Amino acid sequence: MPIELPTKRKKPSLPPGLKGRRPPGRAPVRRGPSRKDFSSDQDVRWCPGCGDYAILASVQRLMPQLGVKRENLVFISGIGCSSRFPYYMNTYGVHSIHGRAPTLATGLKASRPELDVWVVTGDGDALSIGGNHLIHLLRRNVNLQLLLFNNQIYGLTKGQFSPTSEIGKVTKSSPNGSIARPFNPVSMALGAASSFVARTTDRNTRHLTQILKRAHQHNGTAFVEIYQNCNIYNDGAFFEFTEKATKDHRTIYLEHGKPMLYDKGRHGIRLDGFMPVSFDLEDGRYGASDALIYDEKSLELASIVSRMSERPELPRPFGVIYMENRPTFESLLNSQIEEVTRQRGPGDLAALLHSADTWTIN
Repeated sequence: MPIELPTKRKKPSLPPGLKGRRPPGRAPVRRGPSRKDFSSDQDVRWCPGCGDYAILASVQRLMPQLGVKRENLVFISGIGCSSRFPYYMNTYGVHSIHGRAPTLATGLKASRPELDVWVVTGDGDALSIGGNHLIHLLRRNVNLQLLLFNNQIYGLTKGQFSPTSEIGKVTKSSPNGSIARPFNPVSMALGAASSFVARTTDRNTRHLTQILKRAHQHNGTAFVEIYQNCNIYNDGAFFEFTEKATKDHRTIYLEHGKPMLYDKGRHGIRLDGFMPVSFDLEDGRYGASDALIYDEKSLELASIVSRMSERPELPRPFGVIYMENRPTFESLLNSQIEEVTRQRGPGDLAALLHSADTWTIN
């Protein structure tokens, strides 16, 4: 007896007038914002292979996760390769003048505290002509995120040494080698009383995203130094911290409340007095319990750890180095204005201009 195979059922066809429409009763599929929503229509004009691409992509991917409307986001930059950043974000942005991005950002947050402000700057823009503006932003504790792209070179102006270039750096402006001691951006930020200080790198995008999230969650100035490779004028400046062959032995990732171990747990950091020293867990003299437990809320410990960057025999620390909670500049400012208004009433600009000694010239 022949076996009758089941025939494939056809989907019921819709009447001509309903073709292409959503079936009745089915709700539309609503998707949240994506990276594409935060990417502008501008051509990205950085050198091929520049580390800025990775940072831009990480920031664009992060934005939808923050739940902030695009009309409430503002990116402010100064001058330099990194300062092209606002053009590539589909948000509000300001491409300001050299070193003055912190100043504009302070004014904006003071007058519009509800806005989510990001400052994007470079080691030359922030630490040279903008150094004075940067330290006052940090001490005031304006509630914003400041991303300092550090490539240890002036890239936009074609390769002069920068405030973070190492001693002996041969460049077009230092043909016999730089003789100036470089800035340690993390130590500088701690000394300027920043309430949040962190370090990450362009090549570890997972860690970069984690640090950017922590920075955004912080209520106050979040200073984030990002090691960024300039493959044209300073290629490989940070490869020892990013490449597979060396990164495990040359980096230590800090986590609050956890021991300072690195090199896949084979080495650790302990304190000898006030001096951090490395020890080998495999030689039997010290164990994991001897490793220093990191406390990101200790300014004293953060200051000690920040100096590890200046000792080549020690691993370079990455992560949240310091964090404290204290009132923000704009909250104190607006509270002060409200109190003065309560005591003295609303101001009268015309009365102010005609008060005290005035005269008329006929």
